[in-house]
Amino acid sequence: MGADTPDHVVLLDEEGAPAGTAPRATVHTRDTPLHLGFSCYLFRPDGELLLTRRALSKRTWPGVWTNSFCGHPREGEALQDAVRRHARHELGMDLDTVDVVLPDFRYRAVDAGGVVENEVCPVFFASSEADPEPHPDEIMDLRWVRIEDVEVLVDVAPWILSPWSVAQVPELRGSRGTSETWPEPLR
Repeated sequence: MGADTPDHVVLLDEEGAPAGTAPRATVHTRDTPLHLGFSCYLFRPDGELLLTRRALSKRTWPGVWTNSFCGHPREGEALQDAVRRHARHELGMDLDTVDVVLPDFRYRAVDAGGVVENEVCPVFFASSEADPEPHPDEIMDLRWVRIEDVEVLVDVAPWILSPWSVAQVPELRGSRGTSETWPEPLR
């Protein structure tokens, strides 16, 4: 898919099956239709996780800390390819590995301005040895952190993080409630 590919999202029916497309700029409103997205948690070789702070120009959750990056696949684009495309666009990075860890994650959230996010949002772990070069229209800040630090944020200050990260971390944490149950990032 080239740069001239339309920027759209894949709409989904209530069962999660594709139901058409819509321009991305038109779907994030107070009545956002269910659509396909993804979230990615990026690890470097020492096991630290990249957290990013969304640019203030972002339409939803501007200035909020979140997982490494998120996005939407285009029609006919494999999710792993979309993850790699967004890593290059948002972080200026090529990924070494990309693996789905929560294939059926779904959430709905409303930001302070009333904009709704309504997604089936598979969650990926990725790894890279490259240094991020964030795109300023996407990311205003970033930090490499320990998984345990993210778990503490979710538990004591969830308002600092995106609602999808707050919902994903307990699922990634596992049933025993410890970081030992996070799926291993492939390095």
